[in-house]
Amino acid sequence: MTAKRKKLISRFLFATPFLVVGSLVVIYLSASGLTTARSQGPVACETSNLSGLLDPSEKLAVFEGKNIRVPQEALAQDNNQQKAVLGLAVPDERWIEVDLSEQKIRAWDGDSLYLESLISSGLPYYPTPTGEFRVWIKLRATKMEGGEGRYYYYLPNVPFVMFFQNNEVPAWKGYGLHGTYWHNDFGTRNSHGCVNLPTNFTEKLYYWTGPVLPDGKNVVYASPDNPGTRVIIHE
Repeated sequence: MTAKRKKLISRFLFATPFLVVGSLVVIYLSASGLTTARSQGPVACETSNLSGLLDPSEKLAVFEGKNIRVPQEALAQDNNQQKAVLGLAVPDERWIEVDLSEQKIRAWDGDSLYLESLISSGLPYYPTPTGEFRVWIKLRATKMEGGEGRYYYYLPNVPFVMFFQNNEVPAWKGYGLHGTYWHNDFGTRNSHGCVNLPTNFTEKLYYWTGPVLPDGKNVVYASPDNPGTRVIIHE
């Protein structure tokens, strides 16, 4: 056997354990779903806190390179009681329409309009998905952080959050409806994919939508007995 061939075999034998270990790691990560986010696209509203709790100590946000004070309306503690809803229809007949071309949201009680507002949906490179969705969780507040460079954002105490999903757009992608205190550009596209809403409007919508929030709670997950409201998003 030539010296060159011995050298090649030696290199192969040295590298083999690392190739095997590396392959096992990839297999494990794929099986556990930890590589899903990287392989399937960006997350819209990145949050790791699903407690729904306000954090009064967090009073400074960052958006588009600017420091922004979190306003009192976002930090205000309510009485944690399910607020009265004035809609006409039963909860399973309520549905939300998001019109991306008009940059408007409409909350419907059957065929009767309950609420309407301008919105800010996703920018062209962070588009809001279209289709039919269901609210899967509601949070009184959460912290969102993500983006890079001039598009980096740090947004504590985002109020009245309603995340939605369907079979094509899973929950981990982080699309939702929520109150917005860091800009007032409603009527134009200005988000990372979520639907930005005026905070006062969102509070009404939050208590109107399913799943119904139990008294004294800051978070609720949808269930067969307490389903999430249908959300239809279209151009």
